[in-house]
Amino acid sequence: MAMRNTFFFFCFNLLLNISLVLGENKASNGVYIVYMGASNGGLRTDHAQLMSSLIERNEDVLLHSYTKGFYGFAAHLSEDDARSIAQRPGVVSVFPDRILQLQTTRSWDFQSALATGFSPSSPPYSSPTGSDTIIGFLDSGIWPEAQSFNDDDVGPVPLRWSGTCMEGRDFSSSNCNRKLIGARYYDDPQLSFGTPRDDLGHGTHVASTAAGRQVSNSAYYDLANGTAQGGSPASRIAMYRVCLSGHGCLGSAILKAFDDAISDGVDILSLSIASNPGEAVFTNDPIAIGAFHAVEKGITVVCAAGNSGPSPATVVNVAPWILTVAATTIDRDVEADIFLGGNIVIKGGGINFSDLYELPVYPLTDGNSSKSESNKHTEDDARNCAPGSLDDKQVKGKIILCENNDNYAPKVKFGALKNQGAMGMILIDNRQRRDPVYYGASPIIAVTEEDGAEILSYIMTNSDPVATILPSLVIWNYEPAPVVAQFSSRGPTFGIPNLLKPDVAAPGVAILAAWPSNDASVALPGREPPVYNIISGTSMACPHVSGLAAVIKSQYPTWSPSAIRSAIMTTAIQTNNVHGPITTETGSNATPYEIGAGVINLQGSLQPGLVYEIESNEYIQFLCSIGYDTAMIRVIATAVPSEFSCSGNLDFDSVSSMNYPSIVVSSLRGNEIKRVTRTVTNVGEDESAYTAIVEAPAGVDVEVVPNVLIFTKDVKKLTFQVLITKQISAVEGDLFGSITWSSEKYKVYLKGNFRVTLNILGLRSTDFSDISYGDDVEEGKRTICLRSDLGSEFSGRRADSGKEGSHNFVLKAIPRVDNQQDAKSGVQKFRVKLLAESGGQSTMDVLFQMNVFIVVQHPQSD
Repeated sequence: MAMRNTFFFFCFNLLLNISLVLGENKASNGVYIVYMGASNGGLRTDHAQLMSSLIERNEDVLLHSYTKGFYGFAAHLSEDDARSIAQRPGVVSVFPDRILQLQTTRSWDFQSALATGFSPSSPPYSSPTGSDTIIGFLDSGIWPEAQSFNDDDVGPVPLRWSGTCMEGRDFSSSNCNRKLIGARYYDDPQLSFGTPRDDLGHGTHVASTAAGRQVSNSAYYDLANGTAQGGSPASRIAMYRVCLSGHGCLGSAILKAFDDAISDGVDILSLSIASNPGEAVFTNDPIAIGAFHAVEKGITVVCAAGNSGPSPATVVNVAPWILTVAATTIDRDVEADIFLGGNIVIKGGGINFSDLYELPVYPLTDGNSSKSESNKHTEDDARNCAPGSLDDKQVKGKIILCENNDNYAPKVKFGALKNQGAMGMILIDNRQRRDPVYYGASPIIAVTEEDGAEILSYIMTNSDPVATILPSLVIWNYEPAPVVAQFSSRGPTFGIPNLLKPDVAAPGVAILAAWPSNDASVALPGREPPVYNIISGTSMACPHVSGLAAVIKSQYPTWSPSAIRSAIMTTAIQTNNVHGPITTETGSNATPYEIGAGVINLQGSLQPGLVYEIESNEYIQFLCSIGYDTAMIRVIATAVPSEFSCSGNLDFDSVSSMNYPSIVVSSLRGNEIKRVTRTVTNVGEDESAYTAIVEAPAGVDVEVVPNVLIFTKDVKKLTFQVLITKQISAVEGDLFGSITWSSEKYKVYLKGNFRVTLNILGLRSTDFSDISYGDDVEEGKRTICLRSDLGSEFSGRRADSGKEGSHNFVLKAIPRVDNQQDAKSGVQKFRVKLLAESGGQSTMDVLFQMNVFIVVQHPQSD
């Protein structure tokens, strides 16, 4: 019998102007496509001569000839012939005629292949049978005519559904059907929605990603062609329009939608909505509030982690009752070629349908070299191609290389350049290279900083630099994948150090899904608007998990939201399609702060073996542990034990004791043992035994007691302890490890984070009775001396001798990038570093350091 595991985690170019794709991608059927560029309305002799030479050798070699819209042909060729033809003048590219399979939007097939180890025989993803789960979406509305929402051969609406199909502008009750069973919208006195119909596209996209029906020949024009379907195509859809184009999503509408959805009878709620990063105040957060009550009623709530990456501590929707989703790539990349003179080819990113000539005939320059003589703009403006900063004569008829370190959108920059006569724009932007941005018909392409430097060097070292930009193409089976999306928000959880977020990751880059058919803003000139669109964001990752949660719910209808989350987290995948660790956009190994437990596992999550269930009283205790008082909690929750009371003190160690499918402990001191308890419920075979496999980080000892769990028909739940000890030699910082409960059939994965810091961690502004301000010690930084009621000295550990000692400390406060200040209260948040003082006089070199967040009350004159 194959071994299965439930994983539990803790965190403590070719030369010439051609492109040739051979090697491992050689044509399996011996057919290659030879592309020779655009048609100019006349006969090209090089095209005719090349075909004639092939036909003379073998009249059956030619399959197709392209002469109307562009020139080229498809032919049976050997690999050597293909290489030889690629070197001919006028040949742009030679590439294999790949055998295409029925494709979904690719993300679901990719996740399925990821779970099966990328076997060549892996079939396309097929959602398990099971219908009548209802997914509610709080979003921008829905386009009911999309084929993803047709109800052909769909059974009756579930009897438990008590929702409605609200009529509104261009939307009648007949727009709902057995697939789209409900639609609501929420008017505001100032902003009128007027309809559940989607005029933004976002809601239609996410709904079809999670639960769209199978639709063949789906593509954004010619990109990503295949068969689209959602993760749970048998699920029903209920749309709650809470967002208005250009005006965001109203908190009042969000709460009303939660209220209606709970009553309507949804099983899953999907919210691709997020607030700004920062400290979570759950009582002021409409999503956290609504989700809390939905989970109380047995509804699983899935939310996006936010798009504020790659900065740390930016993850949002962090309430432990929410399933929080980060974003990764799939094995499909959208690329476009830049051809430079001298047979140089640079790969760029972004979605563009350039109509420039395929040959590099356009003069190439950079922004800094094209600066206008006006004193209104700086050289930095020119390098970034800020509108108005470049000289008309210097850019007319040229392609411009621009940096992207200002606040102008690329299409705004190019719009100004185009008005000056520019032909195209190459944008230096790592993020837009990795995460494709829609440029439409504009010949814009994004390149990495490294490639940008190569292009700039080419410009500076050539007297007549030239280039062209080709339209985008989809690259399949891209490696490595998945990779963490640069925009995806990261942990650790701001203000709650012992709660790990995000929970999991899912595809969120360049996702193809349904789109309103009247959206001219994404249409190409002279063509009808597309009915599918490609966009990126944790908004796209969220519905992948919502769809998976619906599949699990259909198979296990009695499972609680915490059991569904546990099944998804403890079976998640940590390796990519080249069998290495999942990485970030920089190439470093991803940690739980980027991907949580890992990337979703479509097959494994349906057979998790063990689950970690959380009782409602644990969420109540969590609120108590982070500072909410008894009276407030009794108002928030519906079932608070009569004897329940809060101490009123912060207790992050209690957060670690919540039966969450991850473990975080902080403030580990040398040789101190921290104990964390977990309880697992057997949902696999009645008679089974599990053995703990521990992967501990260097410098930390982890022991599981007991290390064997034996389940029987009568014993369904068992409890174990995790004993965590920091060694004296441990490096301070965040360390990660895992515990795997392994049986003959299952592996249950638990990941963890050990936050190794000084024992001063946990001090709050209320611990300090006096605050004084020193002179500036470094540019842009100030020293803030804090005197504590706990004593003027804090216990620390000397880095040089390893012995205990007493030291005075100074908190060097560095204002955060997203620094927020309340003018009325005079409260300012700082990121601070702890420094040791020698004898309370001068600041020494840093012996030990930690990052904490405190709130400092200071005079308003500062």
